[in-house]
Amino acid sequence: MPEFDLDSFKKTWQEQPVQPKYDNTEILQMLNRKSRNYVKYIFWISVVEFLFFSVLGLFYFFQEEESDSFRKVLERLGAQGAPEVEDNFGHAYLAIKVLSLLITAYFVLKFYQNYRKIKIEENLKGLITRIIKFKKTVNAFILISIVLLVAFTFVLIAFIFYTLNSQNIQPSNSNLTIIIVGIVVSTLLAVSMIWFYYKLVYGSIIKKLDKNLDQLKRIDSEEN
Repeated sequence: MPEFDLDSFKKTWQEQPVQPKYDNTEILQMLNRKSRNYVKYIFWISVVEFLFFSVLGLFYFFQEEESDSFRKVLERLGAQGAPEVEDNFGHAYLAIKVLSLLITAYFVLKFYQNYRKIKIEENLKGLITRIIKFKKTVNAFILISIVLLVAFTFVLIAFIFYTLNSQNIQPSNSNLTIIIVGIVVSTLLAVSMIWFYYKLVYGSIIKKLDKNLDQLKRIDSEEN
């Protein structure tokens, strides 16, 4: 049995041909494909959200639970039934829901356009620009979703005070404080849940896009 020669083995291993590294063009194409896929994931997530909230909105449209909840709040504060105010509140709530769906549909379209515009053969600076714009679009979508929720809270509180003033009702400070604090706390919890959801779902994808963006910027700096 021949003896094992470690030095000879090292020499043979060192003489093995080194596999060529990917050049910048190949890396750019890979990053481009990955970025395109990440944008596609966000597009499909937004489509599912739009369909879900559309069906949910239609369901609650026929339930009229918002008007019932608003009426119970007024009764707790000592206000009498105000059908006209309740109808106006229902219309305002419906307008906010419709606006929310329209905004979601708009961003679904924007995400799809971003997906379509990212081309495998696109140049480096063009891809960097598109990724940055896409991140801004996602951030705007998250911010507007939160703003709409806060706007609904202001509308609800405004209708409560309007009804109390129109009926010359002075509720006890404790009842009014409890209800207002309850509404504000519920809104803050809802905002926190929305923020957590978007950070968990959208944020994880955006982080991957950020990594791609950093690599693209490094390639750009090397070429320049």
